[in-house]
Amino acid sequence: MSHIAPLARVLSGAKVGDGCTIEDHTLIEPAVIIGAGVTIRFGVAIRNGTVIEDGVLIGANVSFSDELGPKSGTTIVKQYATIGAQAVIRSGVTIGERAIVHPGSFVTESVPPLAIVQGNPAHIVGYNGVQPQARRPGVRSAEVVGVAGTTIDGVTLHRLPSAADMRGQLSYAEIGQHVPFEVKRFFLVYGVAGKEVRGEHAHRNLRQFLVCVHGECSVMADDGSRREEFLLDDPTLGLLLPPMVWAVQYKHAADAVLLVLASDRYDSDDYIRDYSEFLHCLARRREP
Repeated sequence: MSHIAPLARVLSGAKVGDGCTIEDHTLIEPAVIIGAGVTIRFGVAIRNGTVIEDGVLIGANVSFSDELGPKSGTTIVKQYATIGAQAVIRSGVTIGERAIVHPGSFVTESVPPLAIVQGNPAHIVGYNGVQPQARRPGVRSAEVVGVAGTTIDGVTLHRLPSAADMRGQLSYAEIGQHVPFEVKRFFLVYGVAGKEVRGEHAHRNLRQFLVCVHGECSVMADDGSRREEFLLDDPTLGLLLPPMVWAVQYKHAADAVLLVLASDRYDSDDYIRDYSEFLHCLARRREP
């Protein structure tokens, strides 16, 4: 059974699931679908063509606005997402699973799963369940050449050898020794605005080795159970990403140049670009 406050208006045709709480001065228009266990604080207006999935929390005075003209498609708030008070959600966007929208943010573009966004327009500032990595923390910045494990299944950090003299500095890696696979392709990511995000996918079979050869950027890696952020801020620091790890690159410095070494040639079928599909594929692989 759901609790709908006396001064809330749920118009005929709207669908509300079990276990919801809808507070006073909320408007739910007819063509709205609300899942189970949703909490909607006071003063929220949810417009026609919006789908709110299970377990979502919507803060006070959030507005689902079409004043700028809707994007194509349905407005969707995926399960267990949180939208802070007084945020504005533009019609037609999707708020991903377990994403967090900070209070007062203006969301004009779709938000990826697990992303934390804020600002006007909203941009990604972190990921749910990930503590931002402090600059040069412990073993991850050790000057000793070698490999350090991480909390993410199969992901390792590599301190590459380097040399310095009066002519400058040099870092290097040998294939099969410092880079643990045969490299069949490389690409460079650069000129990325600081608020933009790259990656947001996993690979079925491909292995990658990432080095930020200039500037710095952060990588969020997710094995389906744990998430960790890695700061790549030194050309002697490499990050190995195995198959079936969801990865995102963000927080790019203006001068960041990210080198990616890949174990195979480009294959569009090797990409998993939907987070729910990624979790489903992981579950199937882990079945006995």
